[in-house]
Amino acid sequence: MRAMLWHRVSDRGRMAGIYDRIVGPLSTIGGLVERGLAYIGSLAELVGQAVAQVFVSPLKRSLNFQRACHQAMVVGVGALPVISFITFFIGVIMALQGAYELRRFGALHLVADTVAISITRELGPLVAAIVVIGRSGSAFAAEIGTMKVTEELDALSTMALHPVGFLVTPKLVAMLVMMPCLTIWADLMGVLGGSVFGVNGADYTFASYLAATLDALYMRDIVTGLVKSFVFGLVITAVGCREGFATGAGSDEVGRSTTAAVVNSIFLVVFVDLVFTAIFYVTSGV
Repeated sequence: MRAMLWHRVSDRGRMAGIYDRIVGPLSTIGGLVERGLAYIGSLAELVGQAVAQVFVSPLKRSLNFQRACHQAMVVGVGALPVISFITFFIGVIMALQGAYELRRFGALHLVADTVAISITRELGPLVAAIVVIGRSGSAFAAEIGTMKVTEELDALSTMALHPVGFLVTPKLVAMLVMMPCLTIWADLMGVLGGSVFGVNGADYTFASYLAATLDALYMRDIVTGLVKSFVFGLVITAVGCREGFATGAGSDEVGRSTTAAVVNSIFLVVFVDLVFTAIFYVTSGV
């Protein structure tokens, strides 16, 4: 009798162990998915509130326009030197790496095509987004987080200024305008970087390199990068501002919010890049 009871208990223990091994990971995955969807929902809610604040009274629209112009200068013009250097060198690197393989097949003349397509479709928008995340996305989180810790957000509310409309809307407008502009500039600098190798190592002249670049590009290549950059700007602003509003009490929480803004922005930008690249690949009929 005791043996039978012992076997039943051991069987139940084994079943419970198997159940825990199966359900445990599934529960963890489900929790991660739930938190991810809730996070994306909070970003969508914040963006919706920021867009709604565009259609407020004329006085507030004028105030938002002035602040948006200031943010555009900070986000766009301030990022030009860094983006210029980085994308220029990336263009040189892409040309060198492409030439290393193309030379083996006797196709060194295609180096201009390789640089142009990779820069305009992928690297230009992505590098511009990562630079803006480091400069502006983190600054958004730090600014709003500091204002929350020092109770300046409450002061805005007492002054009849909506915190989202006053802080997020100008940033969103500036980012949506400047990210495509920065992407175009990054594309140009990347192509110029590739031309350095093309002229010195691939028997191009500068004019012939530019002509080959124009021949290799189609309008969809440029539009692909611009669409990505527009969505990147939306993601960077939403994540940076959301993390700022989510800052807890204490000055150390500002650092946590800034770090979370950078990490989450990079992850979501790369994920969005993957989604759009897959969509454009399928719809292109390749």
